[in-house]
Amino acid sequence: MASDIKEGRLALVTGAARGVGRATALRLAADGHTVAVNDLTDDGRLTELAERVGGFAAPADIADPAAVRAMVADVGRRAGRPVDVLVANAAAMAMSPFLDQPPREWWHQIEVNLSGHFRVVQAVLPGMRALGHGRIVIIASEWGVTGQRNATAYAASKAGLIAMAKGLARELGPQGILTNCVAPSYVDTDQLRVDAEDAGLTLEELRARYRRLMPVGRLAEPTEIAAAVSFLASPGAGALIGQVLQPNGGSTRARA
Repeated sequence: MASDIKEGRLALVTGAARGVGRATALRLAADGHTVAVNDLTDDGRLTELAERVGGFAAPADIADPAAVRAMVADVGRRAGRPVDVLVANAAAMAMSPFLDQPPREWWHQIEVNLSGHFRVVQAVLPGMRALGHGRIVIIASEWGVTGQRNATAYAASKAGLIAMAKGLARELGPQGILTNCVAPSYVDTDQLRVDAEDAGLTLEELRARYRRLMPVGRLAEPTEIAAAVSFLASPGAGALIGQVLQPNGGSTRARA
């Protein structure tokens, strides 16, 4: 109920059941936000997380337009206020050589990663406009900047998110709604299993390979990506609009 919600900003985090989404929900709650946590379904993890952050679970398939509208409306009803901060994090990923990838895999990744968040942004925008402010933080990927072998659909969807963030920044900035991207490199989450299977490696062999590619010699932790999101959602990031923060351990960088 609205009376149970803490005062302050309301954040909605998609794809919050594990990994970066879970770490972000925990960090935003620690920052003082009330947090609605979304994922495809609630298998118990969302409810547990919602209880831990003092918010509530908001399961929905963001590839389903009607489900998105209903989910955002329910979040607003339960919180008694519109969403102030959207963290667009949910993602689907499958890897295979381009010519071998079934069309259904291509379109599923586009529908979830890109079109799904198009729908979520559309759903939260009227409330942000009514408030006169808002923060939209889109979790893209380094692969959306560089591309990646056997991950063309995923990279294309993430590149689309970067372009969407830049367009939204120009359109919504004058209304006090600030949009930015976070494009991580290799993060130590369950998603690495997809990479490992594609490479024919064990998970630990893949981690070792990725560590060798990173100038810092290690993978990022989900909490480090959450820290970048926390900053972009904070008052101190008011001058950042349409930017792509790349917490990547130096895997891509300027060269002399």
